[in-house]
Amino acid sequence: MNIWSYPKYNPWFVILCVLVVTFFTELICAYDLPSGLDASSLPRVSGRIESNELWIIYNIPPRQHQVILEDFHFMTVDAESVPGIVFGETRYPPGERDDEGNTIYHGIVILKKDISFSDTSASLPDSILIEAGYQFCTEAGACLAPESIQFKIVFKDALKNFNQAAEKNGLPISASVIFFNLFLAFLGGLILNVMPCVLPVLSIKLIGIVKSAHDNREEIFQGAMAYTGGVVLSFLILGAVVAGMKIAGQSVGWGFQFQNIRFVVLLLTLVWVFGLSLFDVFIIQLPGSHAVTRASRKGGHWGSFVTGIFAVLLATPCTAPLLGAALGWTFTQTPWMIILSFLFIGFGLASPFILIGLFPVFSKVIPRPGPWMNTFKVVMAFLLMATVVYLLRVVYFLVDGKVIQILWFLLFTAFACWILGMYAVPYRPRKIRLGAIIVALIIAVTAGIYFLRFEKPPVFTKTQVKESRIVRDPHHPNWYVFQPALLEEFRAEKKPVFIDFAAEWCLTCKTNEAAVLFTQDIQKAFSEKDVQLLRGDYTRKNPMLQEWLEKFDRAGVPLYVFYLPNQPDPVVLPEVITKDMILQQLKKINRDIDHS
Repeated sequence: MNIWSYPKYNPWFVILCVLVVTFFTELICAYDLPSGLDASSLPRVSGRIESNELWIIYNIPPRQHQVILEDFHFMTVDAESVPGIVFGETRYPPGERDDEGNTIYHGIVILKKDISFSDTSASLPDSILIEAGYQFCTEAGACLAPESIQFKIVFKDALKNFNQAAEKNGLPISASVIFFNLFLAFLGGLILNVMPCVLPVLSIKLIGIVKSAHDNREEIFQGAMAYTGGVVLSFLILGAVVAGMKIAGQSVGWGFQFQNIRFVVLLLTLVWVFGLSLFDVFIIQLPGSHAVTRASRKGGHWGSFVTGIFAVLLATPCTAPLLGAALGWTFTQTPWMIILSFLFIGFGLASPFILIGLFPVFSKVIPRPGPWMNTFKVVMAFLLMATVVYLLRVVYFLVDGKVIQILWFLLFTAFACWILGMYAVPYRPRKIRLGAIIVALIIAVTAGIYFLRFEKPPVFTKTQVKESRIVRDPHHPNWYVFQPALLEEFRAEKKPVFIDFAAEWCLTCKTNEAAVLFTQDIQKAFSEKDVQLLRGDYTRKNPMLQEWLEKFDRAGVPLYVFYLPNQPDPVVLPEVITKDMILQQLKKINRDIDHS
């Protein structure tokens, strides 16, 4: 049976199409996952706090292993005794079993301890001393000398607030916080609809709404549900990818896939092709999909599915107000809680269209279809081309300005689309249509193989960080490149410091910078108060910046931190800032600051 002859509302056909599209699209963001677990890129033993658990991560070298005997072994974890904090017994993951019943570990191994509080009024330390022991053995059977290592783990105050909030509300531990953060996730997803990163793709959905606004109630509802399905399923898969990377021990943040050049180029190509279709260079139509074509003419449901996926892909580089706090909490939770939070974000993003589907009266304010729609479609196409320019700018910073090969690839892709529009159309003979499709594919694939070659991005090492401690931002001369040592130096000199954690792929960041931070009056105000400006560029993956985002319970950029003289705690500004917010903080600085 020809799959394209299935009824347009066949649920299995819908699930199959959405799974295929979203799986291969979102999978690109995890392309570099194995490299993150390479033995050369991780310390022998490390640790961190995950929700109410202490994680100790062992990186066992290749061709070595750790043996756990039933009655004796050297793989142990001891935590510093701190008043008010109780650490549970060490939990060992299941490993391989040998013939004698011993447990064998290879690669990455995570030992865990539960954390609870016996006295919530106790003052928690900034860090906790950990001692981890191990004894690795070679594959030949020779065991090395037992070793132990001591290191400190940052102990976030969020853990204390987590338990105190639950006790205050009389709920089981974490219940009130879970409901509150899921609500924030929903509201954050709703606000994403008006963020500059999502508005361009919503223009595509507007075309579908205009076409179906005066159809029957069933058509409007099905179109809205199709869009919602694309959004929610995409967030579900993205949440699963994030949870998987967290389980594997990788540090990951919101919008991390935009640090992957392959993902950005894939999205750039899809938006480019979609824009060409709105210019009528060609018509997006699957071979033999007459039933689907008829469905799209009636309600545009397939377009709604794709639009939902695009909305998610373009929404993830930005954090909206309320969403930043929810994500900062989400990324420290269990895998299932991460997935649940992502689903709430998805429903928040899709909620306006869910309301339109349930109450079609809202769509009646849209004018009736007519000749004006052709002009509207072209305007929307130009909006998509603006998105292409934005994504090209992201590529520019990811590959150090080498975008010529991307432009050549887009040119050949456009030529391939033109061939489809000229010859792969229904009124042409079947042989000509088939030949045009083959030629177009050969052109696109050959251009991709020839032009899309990317060098591995540089790795940020501690040595490089130390050697380049005081460096001007090459793109913003008034700002220094953020380094913790430079921050401490400025603070020791009692100078006010403003930090802008941003990325070139974050439209919210760029909007805040253009409208507030980089304006002449704000720059002048910073200069008058002798504010030292630091900028942390999160465009590429940077573990050091990721740690600082986590320090302020944020999963992604933007993040704005203001250190004022003689104040121990910094001021953290919201994701969307105004000039008045900056000026209000500047008024707190004494006018007699030494500018020397």
